[in-house]
Amino acid sequence: MKRPNEHEENGTFQTFEDLEVYKKAREFRKSMYAITRKLPLFEKYELGSQVRRASLSLTNNIAEGHGRYHYLDQIRFQLQARGSLSELMDDLNVCENENYLANDEITPLKARAKEVQRLINGYIRYLRRRKVGDSPLVRESDERYKNDDEIDTPCNDLTS
Repeated sequence: MKRPNEHEENGTFQTFEDLEVYKKAREFRKSMYAITRKLPLFEKYELGSQVRRASLSLTNNIAEGHGRYHYLDQIRFQLQARGSLSELMDDLNVCENENYLANDEITPLKARAKEVQRLINGYIRYLRRRKVGDSPLVRESDERYKNDDEIDTPCNDLTS
């Protein structure tokens, strides 16, 4: 697996598409889109739509977070991506409970979801370590802007 800052070490710019977490999430999104085509007709518009939206949110948040200049914004979007991934895990549970998919289809998808979750968690840890001297705690509410000592400073590069 590539380290998130491998490209910056050799002087090239890293886009979100270079991130291993994005690549794995994108493959997982494709798999989740594929299962929506296997759902019963009455679920294609309800559950199928939900799965497609959560799958898209997963990769969109990874990409948007990468494009943010502020450390806490970057992490907040990764947390949102992780939330979308949890939603998709629950959607797989629905497919399992309602027998929409066979267990031999669901089990590998759940394993891939866990791998994506591991990568998101690793990327969040990486982003937290990049901000030396600041607290590693991330608050998901906007209350963090109330205290001047909790306001984040912009990152100096676009590679994180």
